[in-house]
Amino acid sequence: MPVNLTPPAAAQLLPVAGVSLGVAEANIKRENRKDLLVMQLSEGARVAGVFTRNHFCAAPVIVAREHLAQPDGIRALVVNTGNANAGTGEQGMQDARTTCAALAGLLGCKAAQILPFSTGVIMEPLPVGRIAAGLPGCVANMRADNWFDAAHAIMTTDIVAKAVSRQVTISGVTVTVTGIAKGSGMIHPNMATMLGYIATDAGIAQPLLQRMVTEAANRSFNCITVDGDTSTNDALMLIATGQAALPEIRDAGSAEFAALQAAVTEVAIYLAQAIVRDGEGATKFITVQVEGGKDEAECKQIGYAIARSPLVKTAFFASDPNLGRILAAIGYAGVDDLDVDVLRLYLDDVLVAENGGRAGSYREEDGQRVMGQSDITIRVVLGRGAAAATLWTCDFSYDYVKINASYRS
Repeated sequence: MPVNLTPPAAAQLLPVAGVSLGVAEANIKRENRKDLLVMQLSEGARVAGVFTRNHFCAAPVIVAREHLAQPDGIRALVVNTGNANAGTGEQGMQDARTTCAALAGLLGCKAAQILPFSTGVIMEPLPVGRIAAGLPGCVANMRADNWFDAAHAIMTTDIVAKAVSRQVTISGVTVTVTGIAKGSGMIHPNMATMLGYIATDAGIAQPLLQRMVTEAANRSFNCITVDGDTSTNDALMLIATGQAALPEIRDAGSAEFAALQAAVTEVAIYLAQAIVRDGEGATKFITVQVEGGKDEAECKQIGYAIARSPLVKTAFFASDPNLGRILAAIGYAGVDDLDVDVLRLYLDDVLVAENGGRAGSYREEDGQRVMGQSDITIRVVLGRGAAAATLWTCDFSYDYVKINASYRS
């Protein structure tokens, strides 16, 4: 079961003016489950996003990038689960475009104003006929307060839906930010490693919106790992409808921009941590804090060496304080001039290592106490500077292997 993750409640997910959502059962992979989502946007809504850097990126990623670049604006997003439409060649591109055209016909807009997204099995043909047949049901189901069903409709191996809302007062105006995400396995940064959609009723200039989503991703989805595999289909989209009674934000140095950035990033961090807490087979949620580095990049480099190490992750699953595995990961992280004699390693409040080896005050029972918890913090103090980074990961369990061994069945 997910690690200390409460399922979202429908009443806590706030509508965002200018966004309507509809879901349907399209029978893409299996019957009797919601697997198709349409998000319709009001005229003038702005959309920005960040995508996977996997060179084998999926057809919908390519098409979505193309459509974001066109000048007419985006009127809707369509998301299917059960099939990734990745590794599908030219036919996959045609299928992604056919999906956009089918929805555009229903909504009365151009196909280029639709952004397509897919998630599921790679290298299988997209059942585009089933998707096209399911789209009228999505349109008929369209509601502003449909975020709860939308969060469920984009799930794959997720056990718990991931959704959250926040409100912030900006210049006396209440602004809403609501987001959903899916992800449980194939989670490792080089963008976002999942599908995520965050919307706000604030208005913001397009270049600032792109800056905002990039910053939010870097502080959230680019700080998580479950298994070290970067997906072919990752996307994080930020939608700003401009429906709130607030002047459009045009200055990145303004208090208004800072307040909205903080709210969007808070939502993104919650969703990113929820993905790790719902990591495939996870039983432990692990925060990795690396501080005292020369720059953030080397802090993340060391942090990820720890967070993606199978030996570290399996030790945490077993609640075994075999903490030399953490030192080994720090040592091979690739920071060539690292001085291990000044480095300190903590497990929660327990000093584990200093002066190049086991701390004199360390006791096995203290390590065992912390390892028995479901939420654990690994803290590495490098003693090299003032930079820091925080990452989130989970353990490796037997169930991770079981889930991924039978993923296609």
